[in-house]
Amino acid sequence: MEMQSYNIVVVEEKYMEIAAEKHALEFKSSMVGKALKSLVTNYLLIVLIAIIVLGSILSPYFLTSRNVGNVLTFAAVVSIIAVGQFFVIVTGGIDLSVGSMVALSTVIAAVSMKGGTSPFIASLLALLVTGAVGGIAGLLVVKAKIAPFVATLAMMSIARGTSYLVQIGSLISIDDEGFIHFFAGKTAGISNPVIIFVLVMLVSAFFMKYSTYGRRLYAIGGNAEAARLSGLSVDTSIFSVYLLNGLLAGLAGLILAAQLTQGSSLLAQGYELDAIAAVVVGGAALSGGSGNPIKAVAGGLIIAILGNIMNLMTIPSEPQQVVKGVLIIIAVVFIGGEFKPTLFKKRQKNSA
Repeated sequence: MEMQSYNIVVVEEKYMEIAAEKHALEFKSSMVGKALKSLVTNYLLIVLIAIIVLGSILSPYFLTSRNVGNVLTFAAVVSIIAVGQFFVIVTGGIDLSVGSMVALSTVIAAVSMKGGTSPFIASLLALLVTGAVGGIAGLLVVKAKIAPFVATLAMMSIARGTSYLVQIGSLISIDDEGFIHFFAGKTAGISNPVIIFVLVMLVSAFFMKYSTYGRRLYAIGGNAEAARLSGLSVDTSIFSVYLLNGLLAGLAGLILAAQLTQGSSLLAQGYELDAIAAVVVGGAALSGGSGNPIKAVAGGLIIAILGNIMNLMTIPSEPQQVVKGVLIIIAVVFIGGEFKPTLFKKRQKNSA
């Protein structure tokens, strides 16, 4: 009996040791999983900090107040375009015409003011024109059933060509002090472009999170056919995001025109790539249904800071385009693509 009791005690102790080891392994595995999840969730903040540290190491001018102001001012234009592009991408579309619409906005505003139109009317006219361009792109997508890539590629050419025709010659200077101050000046020591893009970001984020319109866009991006069968106005919603994107591109154009005090059909070339890169780096999937405007703006800040660092290092524009392209690929694969869910599925299987 004593030997039997001893054996039972030994078995129980061994079982408790095995259970303790298993619990320790599960705890360690869950901690690693939580750390990885936290790393992926906060990747934008980590990347921003890493880029800022890198910039301060590579250039002594990077953290100067003047350079920081320049970065934020440039980022204002890219960020506003990125928010507009986000609305399109969240529905599963894409808009390649935003750069051309920005240029068209600068030309319309400059030509109008040169002809004696007030800054307010000139700005309104520029927004109406770019809104119309975006609206036409939306109609081509929802009514003519043309793929967004093709429809906006056509509108990119049309908008850029129209800006050439309206400009008629060299760039047009802008000397209206009221216009320049409103879109490029300062209020209480804060740059007006920064105030404008922060307001655009916050209002957009509020609507995407708390309004039925925002939830509808996410639903359409997730599964347009299911959204249509559920009774949602899919075509109207898709049309509205292209229209909104056009208006935001026009607003970005007004800021750019005030910053450069000119309107030109040659401006904003390649801005569509910056906008797409910002949205994708911000974590939105190109297939639609995910992301948010704040992260899109954070992506725009990353793009702007990287560009600023390369400019400070006197890197030509061509290699900068290569860097942006590589950044998009990395973002799609590791952030917006299949890598992240696959990572956690593997982690869960290992834990099991």
